[in-house]
Amino acid sequence: MEGPGAVHPAIFYRAADLRRVPPAPTSSGVSARKSFTRRGPDRTPLVRRAFQAAFILLNLWIGARFYVFVRYYETGGQTAFVPRPPGVEGWLPIAGLMNLKYALLTGLVPEVHPAAMFLLVSFVAISFVARKAFCSWLCPVGTLSEWLWEGGREIVGRNFQAPRWLDIPLRGLKYLLLGFFGYAVATMTVPDLHGFITSPYGLVADVKMLNFFRHIGTTGAVVIAGLLVGSVFVKNLWCRYLCPYGALVGLVALFSPARIRREADRCIDCAKCAKACPSLLPVDRVVTVKSSECTGCLECVAACPAEGALRLSAGRSRAIPTWAVAATIAFIFLGIVGFAQITGRWHSNIPDAVYRELVPAADSFAHPQ
Repeated sequence: MEGPGAVHPAIFYRAADLRRVPPAPTSSGVSARKSFTRRGPDRTPLVRRAFQAAFILLNLWIGARFYVFVRYYETGGQTAFVPRPPGVEGWLPIAGLMNLKYALLTGLVPEVHPAAMFLLVSFVAISFVARKAFCSWLCPVGTLSEWLWEGGREIVGRNFQAPRWLDIPLRGLKYLLLGFFGYAVATMTVPDLHGFITSPYGLVADVKMLNFFRHIGTTGAVVIAGLLVGSVFVKNLWCRYLCPYGALVGLVALFSPARIRREADRCIDCAKCAKACPSLLPVDRVVTVKSSECTGCLECVAACPAEGALRLSAGRSRAIPTWAVAATIAFIFLGIVGFAQITGRWHSNIPDAVYRELVPAADSFAHPQ
C-alpha cells in the first residue's frame, strides 16, 4: 500500500526508457494491442550473402595468385610466374594507413603498396555511407566468423553471450588496439613513413604476412584455433572484441547519415529484430540505432514482419532499399579501385631485382625500430 507521499518507482527511469516500454505480448510474441500489415518476403540476406561469397572467391583468387608469385621468386624462377595481384594489399591495413598519411602530408601517392591505401579509403567510405557495411558485406574474416557462429547455433542450438559487465570492457579491446596502431602512425614523420615503407620489411610486408600463415608457429596456431572454436559459440568473437579494423570503420560509421530507424506506432513489439541482430543490439527498444557496432547487415529489417516498422534511411527520408545499398557498396569499391587502376596508381613500383633479393629472405627482416 502506497501512502500519499510515496514516490512511484517509475520516476527513477529515464524518460526515454518509459517511451520504449512495449505492450504485453501474446503467447505468439506479437502485441495484443496492435494490428499490422505483414511484409512480403525479404531477399536482403540472399543479396548480402552473394556479396560475401563473391568477395570470398575474389580473395581466394588473389591469395592463390600471390602464392604462385611468391613461389616464383623463392625458387629462383623455377616455377610458373604470374604478376603480383595488388589486391593482396587489402590485408595490409597498417601500410594503407601509413600511405594515406604520407599522401595527405605530401600530396604524393607512395609507389610501394598504393593499393593498400585505396582499399582502406574505399572500405572507410563504404562504412560512412552504408554504416559498417564493410564488415558484414565484404570482409572475408567477418564472413567466416558469421558462418562459424551460424554453424554453432545449428549444432548446439544456441550461441552464448558474455554478461554485460564483461562484454563492455571486452569490446573496448579493439579500440585499444586501434589506438595503439593509430598512435604509432600518428607520431611518424614523413621521413619516418618513407623509411618504413621503403625498408626491406616494408617492401615485402605482404610476403611476411603470407609466411606467417605458411610457417605458423605453435603459439600462433593455438591462438587462431582458439578464435575459430570460440567463434562457433560466440557471435563474431574476433570482430566484436579484437578487430582494430572493425573499430576504425565503426567509429567512421557513427557519422553516417544512414541508420536503422524504428517506427514505434507500427512496431508490434515482437522483438524479432533484436533476435536477428548479429551485433546483439536492442533494436526493438530504441527509435534509432546509433551504435558503432551496427554493421548495416539489414538482418533486423529482413526479420521484421510489420510493414514500415523498421527501415534503413537517412533522416526521416524513405527507406533505402536493399538494391540501393548493394549498388552503393559496389559503386564505391569498384569506383575507387578503378580510379587507382586508370591513373596508374594501383600497382607497387618495386623492381624485379628487388623481389629476387628480398622475397627468399623475407622471414629474416625485422620490424624497423
